[in-house]
Amino acid sequence: MRADLRANALIVNATATYQQTQQTHPLRSVGFRVPTMADDYEFADKVPPSFDRVGNVIKDSGSKGFNPGLIVLLVVGGLLLTFLVGNYLLYTYAQKTLPPRKKKPISKKKMKKERLKQGVSAPGE
Repeated sequence: MRADLRANALIVNATATYQQTQQTHPLRSVGFRVPTMADDYEFADKVPPSFDRVGNVIKDSGSKGFNPGLIVLLVVGGLLLTFLVGNYLLYTYAQKTLPPRKKKPISKKKMKKERLKQGVSAPGE
């Protein structure tokens, strides 16, 4: 008997708290509609719209335009390819038109050593 009274008291207390929360809910003052307990069962027999469209997705799975990821991939790939081809063309153009690099001047001391190695005596010796 006492357990039933406690259970009833808890239910009454919970219902009162829920009703009080609904009346003083902060979103109500702004104009939002706060769902009530009756709303929980309003759509119990209806199928959510997201599940209704699942059947149509399979039927309408044809192409509906370009994928944005594909567009980004094509643009980045095109820019990279343009960069590499441009570098190659500049390199070949520079090889044809620019004069060859000048060699560093060799010091007289090194020239003397080189000639001695080859067996040619330096003049004046």
